[in-house]
Amino acid sequence: MELTGEIGQGNVTKLVEFILLGFSDVPELQRFLFGVFLIIYMIILIGNSLIITITKVDISLQTPMYFFLGNFSTLEICYVSVTVPRLLADLCRQKREISFLACATQMYFFLVLGATECFILTAMAYDRYVAICNPLLYPLIMTTQLCIQLAAGCWISAVPVHIGFTYLIFTLPFCGPNQLDHFFCDILPVLKLACGNTFTIEMLIYVVAVLVVTVPFMLILGSYVKIISTILKLPSATGRAKAFSTCSSHLMVVALFFGSGIITYMRPKSSHSVGMDKFFSLFYTIVTPVFNPMIYCLRNKDVMMALKKCLSKWIVS
Repeated sequence: MELTGEIGQGNVTKLVEFILLGFSDVPELQRFLFGVFLIIYMIILIGNSLIITITKVDISLQTPMYFFLGNFSTLEICYVSVTVPRLLADLCRQKREISFLACATQMYFFLVLGATECFILTAMAYDRYVAICNPLLYPLIMTTQLCIQLAAGCWISAVPVHIGFTYLIFTLPFCGPNQLDHFFCDILPVLKLACGNTFTIEMLIYVVAVLVVTVPFMLILGSYVKIISTILKLPSATGRAKAFSTCSSHLMVVALFFGSGIITYMRPKSSHSVGMDKFFSLFYTIVTPVFNPMIYCLRNKDVMMALKKCLSKWIVS
């Protein structure tokens, strides 16, 4: 839908909605993709809900590490729910219009929750750093109060930045075409439809990406350099294996999430293509979240034991 008006002596067509093309270029795969994405979405919801429940119910998991894991699982449910339900709905219908307000809202929550995930993963890395590098001081440093403050900071800090960021993007002039060649309102596909000068916004994207992606990633990397060096100094092989097992799950999730995010948003504009952008977006919006509960459950003995305990109680009752 377009609104046409006059500014000065020329006609200007102003868009009031976008059309999400999504995967409309492969109509024969619409039902198959719907089934695949629905199954993945259900796995993410069930898997993360189980982790949240276990970390709340099991007394042995009432530690800072699992407190942050519970926050992370809650975040994952929110994160995928910003994009996947809309994607599933679009795969079932011909009309795929999305209003400016709905598009801006989706982008805002996607960016805020994505940044929050970066911060939560950083907090989790700090927790592992203190636990392994300063084990005697761990109970004194990682108090309940500090954990709550860190979690609150992670959830809140991205909110004001992305309010302004989203506002700047959607105050740009959009004068056609209105076809958004993506399955959700991501920054780069939306900017392609702007008819004004987007150089300032593009530079701002890199600045924000450095602050919310690169800086946390470097902090996590620095933490793991110290962690690995400390683990290698442990006298027993059993101690080294146990210490590394508590970090390996987190390290895998960090590599998956930050790797795909950095490739998507930090690579040069000239190397962008619609197909690759959709692929990387699918990877960090859907594929990575479905692996997270599997990684944290299957590779974590404490979580597996707590899960078996809960299931046995449920079956008996």
